[in-house]
Amino acid sequence: MGNTNPSLTGRLRRKKYVRKRISGSTERPRLSVFRSSKHIYAQIIDDVRGVTLASASSMMPALKGQVSGGNKDGASAVGKAIAEAALAAGIKDVVFDRGGFRYHGRVAALADAAREAGLNF
Repeated sequence: MGNTNPSLTGRLRRKKYVRKRISGSTERPRLSVFRSSKHIYAQIIDDVRGVTLASASSMMPALKGQVSGGNKDGASAVGKAIAEAALAAGIKDVVFDRGGFRYHGRVAALADAAREAGLNF
């Protein structure tokens, strides 16, 4: 039995397509994005070691009260937070993984904010 939700099935198909071509390394880890209807999450992952190096989300206590993860402003705040966490961990270059989501709206806002805060991808 598979999932019968057509939008989820399409996203998972696109995610598989993206992940086939993108992999994070120790020198250049992967910035993975997931968005739900209410929140947005970002992780920086070293796929070689299978370790999450940094993470940020609209559920973080620092952001939870002031921004909504369901809009572009919240996504921008998460992008800035993930960039700050990455730079603190000594990571400057990443590979962007949109996770099957179109590069539009909240996903693009997160990416643009992370670039402005100092990440290269």
